[in-house]
Amino acid sequence: MKRDFLTLDDVTRPELEALLQSAARLKDYLKRGVPHRFLEGQTLGMIFKKPSSRTRVSFEIGMFQMGGLALFLNNHDLGMGVRESVADIGRLFSRYLDGIVIRTFAHEEVEELARYATIPVINGLTDLHHPCQILADLLTIQEKFGRCEGVKLAWVGDGNNVANSWLQGAAKMGMHLALACPKGYWPPAELIRKQQEEATAHGGSVEIMEDPFQAVKGADVIYTDVWVSMGQEAERRWRLEVFQSYQVNQTLLAAAKPTTLVMHCLPAHRGEEITAEVIDGPQSIVFDHAENRLHSQKAVLHFLLDRWDNGY
Repeated sequence: MKRDFLTLDDVTRPELEALLQSAARLKDYLKRGVPHRFLEGQTLGMIFKKPSSRTRVSFEIGMFQMGGLALFLNNHDLGMGVRESVADIGRLFSRYLDGIVIRTFAHEEVEELARYATIPVINGLTDLHHPCQILADLLTIQEKFGRCEGVKLAWVGDGNNVANSWLQGAAKMGMHLALACPKGYWPPAELIRKQQEEATAHGGSVEIMEDPFQAVKGADVIYTDVWVSMGQEAERRWRLEVFQSYQVNQTLLAAAKPTTLVMHCLPAHRGEEITAEVIDGPQSIVFDHAENRLHSQKAVLHFLLDRWDNGY
């Protein structure tokens, strides 16, 4: 039976741990020059309605390094949902390809594509979730702390798609997640409730609050993202006003621990959600987890496209 990777709830904790182990192994292979062409002759279609740098490059290079081919499909040419239905694209591409990555706005569109495709579908980002980002983040945290379980991460800023996926990832891995977001910009209430239960079951916790200084107290990691995401450009002026007290700066960093690390999923707007002093400073591991997008996404491709032959 085919598997999809639309949210982190599509994998169990043992599977998530196996993905992290696989990503670490693939990273080691690459660093040591060990061939790992597990996807020889396989093809990946990449449907992008939103612009991308890390997601596109990491998937394309990942397929190349594992012996496969990635085909970039700009929606301007494809016209999915306009010139041709999502369902028909799913049916058709299943005849051509071995897997699909889609980066779009509505999460429902990804779900519809997966429903009609008979090949694995990977969510490369929607307005609701960004599971590939969190997988890379978890890999990085595991590298820095030797574990994910018990690590405290403070999310500061907008309760957006990355925050939603962090709720799932942190809860599943038994982490302690504190989200500091302005009222009205919190993740969906039902998602918070569900992941609080999940976190408790795994020995972790999920808290949400408005005060960023409260959230970062005792945090091992501070994480932030842009205040104005793609598709929200019309809200820019008032979003900058609403979030101005949520900037990750030296004052906020000093309220955490001296060893606290800083993460940002990029692209960053220095001087808005984070200062240059912090993102380019000694406690920043931003480019470490940006690099890990390559290795973690290779693990997802390996898991979904070659899972029956490699011990999954």
